[in-house]
Amino acid sequence: MLSRLARRLGRAEQIDEIVVATTTARRDNAIVEECSRLGIPSFRGSEQDVLDRYHGAAWQAGAGAVVRITSDCPLIEPALVDKTIQLFFDRHADYASNVMPRTYPRGLDTEVFSVTALERAWREADAPHQREHVTPYFYEHPELFRLASQQGDRDYSRYRWTLDTAEDLELIRTIVDRFNDRDDFNWHEVIALMEREPELVRLNAHVIQKAVAPVEGITQP
Repeated sequence: MLSRLARRLGRAEQIDEIVVATTTARRDNAIVEECSRLGIPSFRGSEQDVLDRYHGAAWQAGAGAVVRITSDCPLIEPALVDKTIQLFFDRHADYASNVMPRTYPRGLDTEVFSVTALERAWREADAPHQREHVTPYFYEHPELFRLASQQGDRDYSRYRWTLDTAEDLELIRTIVDRFNDRDDFNWHEVIALMEREPELVRLNAHVIQKAVAPVEGITQP
């Protein structure tokens, strides 16, 4: 899954470098070894304080901006990643995403934020969910940050292409199999597949997404 995600993300034209931010836990040695095999830099940090881990990874990479792609999105769409990055620059935003409001399938989530904004969140965020989920401090404080939202022309948010459960894995494997194990299919092709074979939607339609701790008045990704 990590290799597939990296190959798809590598086709995004506006990303300079991919860095895998993993943990110091012994069980994640396998992730570091896989990164080495793939020739991808990795950074190891806190398992619970993921905001601190991102801050450390950004510092190590010398990044000016960070594109956050979670590792449970093996079908990430490089064109949508580029589109969200371009929005970030066009709007001179501190934080841009394609998940608020969500119009794309879950599993194509892209968040972009400046290192300046990351530095502020790293210093000031103190709620556990803000440290664990990296970006809530941005969208929970719109008075502090310039926010931008990338939305599609149609609402496809009913589709779930993320990987949390065995049912999710079955769906993702089925999708990849339908495309003969290729990595270059795009998200419109997957939509067309789901419309041709609606039974695929039912494979994980019952899965309830784990939510970020709710904050009154905030739409969660």
